[in-house]
Amino acid sequence: MKDFKKLEIWSTGMDVADLVNDVIDDIPWQKGQKVIDQMSSASLSIPSNIAEGNSRKSEKDKYRFIEYALGSAFELETQLLFTSRRKWSEPAKVNAALELLQKEQKMIQGFMEVLGK
Repeated sequence: MKDFKKLEIWSTGMDVADLVNDVIDDIPWQKGQKVIDQMSSASLSIPSNIAEGNSRKSEKDKYRFIEYALGSAFELETQLLFTSRRKWSEPAKVNAALELLQKEQKMIQGFMEVLGK
């Protein structure tokens, strides 16, 4: 069995999810319920898909799940930017989440390049 918890991209994805939950705590429930749900789902989807992809035997299957993780990362970036535009959270929290998320996106893209070859 492969230990996905040793993957830096998985660990960083978990860190992103933690930071996003700090942002979510600030969002007013009445105004941002849908965004809260989507952000929570997308942030957990990143490390979840990395873990699931790591369990696959074929490189093609691994690539597909890593690609899902990347899609969730870009979806989450959009949701964080929207949250920032609405001023629903402290700018420092949103910026910290965005900065780490962009690092994660680059790591995922690099991993995809390795798998794609």
